Amino acid sequence: MKYVEVIGAAGCADTVAAIAEQLELTDCRVGPAASDDTLALRLLVSDDKLQPALDALQTLLGTQPTTRITVLPVEIALPAPAREEREQEDSATAAREALYAGVEKNTRLDANYLVLVLLSTAVASIGLIENSVAVVIGAMVIAPLLGPNIAFGLGTALGDAALMRKATLASLVGIALVVALAAGIGALRVFDTSGTELLARTRVGLDSVALALAAGAAAVLSLTTGLSSVLVGVMVAVALLPPAVTLGLMLGSGQLVLAAGSGLLLAVNLVCVNLASNVVFLVKGVYPRTWFEQQRAKRATRVYALMWVVTLLVLMLLIYAHQLLRGGGG
Repeated sequence: MKYVEVIGAAGCADTVAAIAEQLELTDCRVGPAASDDTLALRLLVSDDKLQPALDALQTLLGTQPTTRITVLPVEIALPAPAREEREQEDSATAAREALYAGVEKNTRLDANYLVLVLLSTAVASIGLIENSVAVVIGAMVIAPLLGPNIAFGLGTALGDAALMRKATLASLVGIALVVALAAGIGALRVFDTSGTELLARTRVGLDSVALALAAGAAAVLSLTTGLSSVLVGVMVAVALLPPAVTLGLMLGSGQLVLAAGSGLLLAVNLVCVNLASNVVFLVKGVYPRTWFEQQRAKRATRVYALMWVVTLLVLMLLIYAHQLLRGGGG
């Protein structure tokens, strides 16, 4: 349930009332006119009707310079909604604007992002070298790799090229920092490359594909349904951070065949996370507001989904070739 306040010109009351009646909103109240000839209108909106209500309000009132729309969460509303209404709210997708605000901030290349990348890389490197599962898990908790990848999927769903560029830059910089720092650690420290935690990140197969697809889908579902993203953030880090760190460590130690395996695992996981996020955003009906933008976003989603599928097939062929190479070398 959300509380929507609309500040607009005095003549907008009938328009807002019509929107409330058409969408069968829970409640609509009109306040007294202010000295500047504006009105405050208050709407009580269930979560499943929030996006249609915001789209209608922006379409009909967006051209008025005095219009302001504010959305606030509602902790309790009495009388309580019927069971059917609660089930609809539980399955509702978060509003597009809320998704964008939550995702966009995770694409910023600020000091916090860079420091978290460096710290998680250092911790994961120690955990992998020392063969410590607990330390590796601790590194994944602080790894900020969820945001940019999900932001790219949202940018595709909305046809937002600017968000896609920011997400791509943040993701590439983050992964490059991980690989570079891990390579430096691998070059400076002698370690046993046959540890189980390291070798596990140099092998890639269908189970790796399934894990990455599940991680990407779970991450997007957590955002669109308002659930906690902490655990799925760790799950995405499982798919991205350890392979990237292993790639750097193996490159630094000169183990090129093992580095190729971890590089393939990282590439497969990146593709699968982005493919899953594209599909889930499409299924959940996350789209831009205007018809023209919707058509452009649908085309972009189809193109990128096809691109990810083709890339995944190519990577699967490379995986097969790599397995033959390792088998022949063994």
